[in-house]
Amino acid sequence: MSNVFSFRKIMIILKKELRSIFLSLVGYIFSIAFLIASGIYFFSRFFVVNQNDMSDYFSILPIILSLIIPPITMGLFSNEFNTGSYELISTQAVSTIELILAKFLSSAIFVIFALSPTLFYSVSLLFLGRIDFGMIVAGYIGSIFLISSLCAIGVFASTTTNNQIVSLIISLSIMIFLNLFLKFLSIIFPYSVNFIEFISGDYHFANIARGVLDLRDIVYFLSITFIFLYLSNIMLLSRK
Repeated sequence: MSNVFSFRKIMIILKKELRSIFLSLVGYIFSIAFLIASGIYFFSRFFVVNQNDMSDYFSILPIILSLIIPPITMGLFSNEFNTGSYELISTQAVSTIELILAKFLSSAIFVIFALSPTLFYSVSLLFLGRIDFGMIVAGYIGSIFLISSLCAIGVFASTTTNNQIVSLIISLSIMIFLNLFLKFLSIIFPYSVNFIEFISGDYHFANIARGVLDLRDIVYFLSITFIFLYLSNIMLLSRK
């Protein structure tokens, strides 16, 4: 991803994409579904576990986001491929990297926006006793890196096909593999547990869910983000 790109062009495209995604009915439907699912899980687990913290909520966040983000990102490029508008855009003075970064940022900003109401959970805990602010802050900072990596996967999946459903299936499969399937593989193949944990998103986020911001975990999510944005660029260049 080493082409020269213009920050001004990215911002212009980003504003257009944000306007589109914030007016998308699909985006809001799945955002509401996310808030309902996470709310039910948080409060039901709170009364069951009876712990005045959010570590249990953060531990399940990779799975919830893996189900919510694919429908939001599935049409970022695939819809333009299907309608033929990408061919028109690609003939203009806009690089593939500028398009990728703008669409990636728009989806990440929207998902972070959808996550923001969950700050209410931490506020509600204040009325029930003392809470570990450090753990909560670390959890939300880590959530931004997690969202970044998952949105990058969604962008990549959208560049591989002109069918939004196929895009959804590809991104969902990759996310479930990284955040759920590898966990079961580590049980089936215990001798490979170190390697499996190294590539498992769930393992790296589990440390963050406990309130530990380890540089290795942050580097993991940044690496996943870069790799899939890089692959997205390759896919778009192959269409030219």
